[in-house]
Amino acid sequence: MNKKLLLTTLFAAAAAPVMGSAQEAAAAVAADEFVWIMNSLLFLIGGFLVFFMAAGFAMLEGGLVRSKNATMQMTKNVALFSIAAIMYWAIGYNLMYPLGDWAIEGYFSALFPSVGVLEAVGVDLANADDAEYASTGSDYIFQLMFCAATASIVSGALAERIKLWPFLIFAAILTGFIYPLTASWQWGGGWLSTMENPFNDFAGSTVVHACGAAAALAGAIVLGPRIGKYKDGKVVPMPGSNLPMATLGMFILWLGWFGFNGGSQLAMGSVGDVADVSRIFSNTNMAAAAGAVAALILTQVMYKKPDLTMILNGALAGLVSITAEPLAPTLFQALLIGAVGGVIVVVTVPMLDKMKIDDVVGAIPVHGFAGIWGTLAVVITGSYDGDATIGGQLIGMVAIIGATFVLSLIVWFILKAVMGIRVGEEEEINGLDMSELGMEAYPEFSKG
Repeated sequence: MNKKLLLTTLFAAAAAPVMGSAQEAAAAVAADEFVWIMNSLLFLIGGFLVFFMAAGFAMLEGGLVRSKNATMQMTKNVALFSIAAIMYWAIGYNLMYPLGDWAIEGYFSALFPSVGVLEAVGVDLANADDAEYASTGSDYIFQLMFCAATASIVSGALAERIKLWPFLIFAAILTGFIYPLTASWQWGGGWLSTMENPFNDFAGSTVVHACGAAAALAGAIVLGPRIGKYKDGKVVPMPGSNLPMATLGMFILWLGWFGFNGGSQLAMGSVGDVADVSRIFSNTNMAAAAGAVAALILTQVMYKKPDLTMILNGALAGLVSITAEPLAPTLFQALLIGAVGGVIVVVTVPMLDKMKIDDVVGAIPVHGFAGIWGTLAVVITGSYDGDATIGGQLIGMVAIIGATFVLSLIVWFILKAVMGIRVGEEEEINGLDMSELGMEAYPEFSKG
């Protein structure tokens, strides 16, 4: 072998490991970037799907109230979402995710542990806040949508008799303080997630839905029923103004729930993650369908005719029920979970009426009672990490529902004492659209 060829061979042999290491390092960076991008993309897609649920809540509520109150419901839903976006940025996000900075360890965060939530413009992986996970901005926008959904639950239950501004003040407190506080106990690394038998709530049957229902229940108790709703020991029906609109709202919520539950996988950077997201979608859809069918059949049996409003709420109850654990169940288990949720709604709506608790759209049965059922069902089907216990589930539910109810009750009583929360009798009879806003949703039609 000549000298030149020998030197070339030796150089290539020496360089090969170096080039291989460089290539391996580049491949590792590319893999990390791929995971980071895909996880961020899941948050963003899930976020805009859950955002679309705001339209679903607005349409559902607008269709289930009488026409003289429809504009008020549209106003409340636009305003509460906008207020939630500001309050969650200002206080809620940092309260919900203490980032290791607890004022009271595991229970209450320092209110402002970090300055902002967005990465710098054009950030690279090396300088990202969480280089091995996802962009902080995508996580922030995804979690904001859950916060706003909690306030939307309250809006429908208290419709047709509550003043606009007291409601919006409550929405600001709920989205800025109450929901982020209780959610931090589970999703922010708080005490519920670190118990010996930790609480399991995959996407928020209790953390979001039962929380919103507890706030709504407190408000309904303080506010009282609508004029004429309960008369001589009987329940007086007050039909909604636009059932096609309410049906559209239900389908929008059903669609948004794919982002609500699917996005809560919190990862899309591997084959297993994407397979899990598809499993979540399938179980979510099955539970909704089963809830609707169960309500359809049960109302036929009980009332001799199907009740569309119950069917709509049956589908939503199925969705709420599967939200605590949409990954672990089989499709058959998801069907059973959703069906029980549909039955719960049909049974508990008249139960609340017997107690003279006036919930205009059925939000408390759908999000509260079905949320409780779904959270308990995790023990039956098993959770994604296999550690759900009846004790842990009960402690989590009592803590979140109890704290939300008590704090909300205090806020509602203060608002009632300071500024009043209910419109006058004449204003309620004429409708909140004219008395509170001075405009009608359907000006070409007579008031109803």
